[in-house]
Amino acid sequence: MIVAGFILLAVGSADLVRQFAPHRWAGYLTVAVMFLLLGSVSDALLPMLAGLVVGALWVWCMPSERRAPLGFWPAVLLGLLSIGSVVWLGARTDPGLIGTVWNLRSPFGDVPFDLAILTLGTGVFLLESANLVVRAALDGEHTWRPAELRRSAMRDEVDAEPAAPEATTPGDAIGGRESTDATMADKPGRPDEATALRDPRAGFKGGRLIGPLERILVMLLTLAAAYPILAAMLAAKGIVRFPEISRDGETGARAEYFLVGSLVSWVIGLGAAFLVWWAAHT
Repeated sequence: MIVAGFILLAVGSADLVRQFAPHRWAGYLTVAVMFLLLGSVSDALLPMLAGLVVGALWVWCMPSERRAPLGFWPAVLLGLLSIGSVVWLGARTDPGLIGTVWNLRSPFGDVPFDLAILTLGTGVFLLESANLVVRAALDGEHTWRPAELRRSAMRDEVDAEPAAPEATTPGDAIGGRESTDATMADKPGRPDEATALRDPRAGFKGGRLIGPLERILVMLLTLAAAYPILAAMLAAKGIVRFPEISRDGETGARAEYFLVGSLVSWVIGLGAAFLVWWAAHT
């Protein structure tokens, strides 16, 4: 259990550093020092080292600035490793030095230190790391192909018939560039407009914030056995997003983008709830 907690905590912390820290090396150093302290007081140096190694490999396998070189497979391996650590290793009988002073109660009973680390690790992982997993899944399904969109837009521009030259009027001379820009923006063959029409992400705003909140709610509602509320929340998301999906046209790209992203996000949230539930009941 403690191994999975340190691994997920290391991966989630590394991604938060990559996303928000102004100086990454300072953020990574701070995370390493915190892990060293946690591993020392909990007599879990080997799980701590395993977490740091897996976190470093994750940063290399799942870059935030470009497409993941190994695709979706690092996330699959991380999930198998976390599940295996919880299911087969179980909980420790002695949490080390911190066990003598650790006392955390909840409405469901006492929370051991190992379970607290696992819960913290899954929560941190759901914030930013899960966004990278969803993006890798979308890239793997080819729901977003910028290069292809640009090539298609260029073909549309070449195939479009050239517009007849318009006479220049004094109003056009005064308007100058504004009139020209408006005319160019109205042309259906322009690359910017064609790309916007084919971009499945157009209209789906706030996903970087909505995704983590959604996954945390899925995890909490699942652990609380509030299944009707969970079903209502997931249905509400589809209703709210329906106007964007209904403007799909013939490509179906928006619907595919929404379904793949949502399903992967829900599976991650349910998987996190499963890890915590299994650890709490063993």
